[in-house]
Amino acid sequence: MTCLLTRRNALALGAAAVLARPALAAVKRPVIVELFTSQGCSSCPPADAYFKALKDQPDVVALSYHVDYWDYLGWRDTLGSPECSQRQYDYAKSRGDKNVYTPQTIINGGGHFVGSQRARVSSGIDVARSETETNWVDMEMTHNNTDISISIPAGKPISEATLWLMAFTPHVSTEIKKGENAGHTVDYFNVVRKMVPAGMWHGEAAKIVLPKGSVVPESCKGWVALLQEGTVGRVIVAVTGGASPNA
Repeated sequence: MTCLLTRRNALALGAAAVLARPALAAVKRPVIVELFTSQGCSSCPPADAYFKALKDQPDVVALSYHVDYWDYLGWRDTLGSPECSQRQYDYAKSRGDKNVYTPQTIINGGGHFVGSQRARVSSGIDVARSETETNWVDMEMTHNNTDISISIPAGKPISEATLWLMAFTPHVSTEIKKGENAGHTVDYFNVVRKMVPAGMWHGEAAKIVLPKGSVVPESCKGWVALLQEGTVGRVIVAVTGGASPNA
């Protein structure tokens, strides 16, 4: 069965359905690590430094998001955006708690940890590595000069899942001149600069085509497609394109 992934902005970007293909054999998924951080947070630099070590692990896909709710402290985060803040709030809503803070690390769209607490984050990653994912599907992504194509084979029926495309800049070094981190230069890695909710999925095989120029800013050299339960929730599958997030 072929299904068009439907969401208004996906349609505006030119999403298209094509004939389905059979599901492929499941493979072990990578661990998805998302760090919510801020240039205006004095507790964040240790987490940002640890994040570099995490993103270098070959079985980890690590993405960082800069929130904007600490901008009032005296320094406007040059990488921050309300969309990143909203994603963090949406995670808290999905979990049913009010735990929104920085630095916050979320693993596989589920458990959250203080991003600078290395032992706890590492333990959370180890637990994620050992989990058996029953909803895994072997999603594939290809690209050319103009388009990004994402193919999702048929999987276990699900009430709703969202396909996200996250475009990231591999490395940004920022001199912070005001606020709690004034006088420091901090290196940030795999910084998400654009998030596109590309469509919805309910278990049917489908393919979506996105115009690369509309979803990947020039500053971004790589991108990650995440299929998540609900709007933001447990990660079902992730695939990468462009520059490797482990580089």
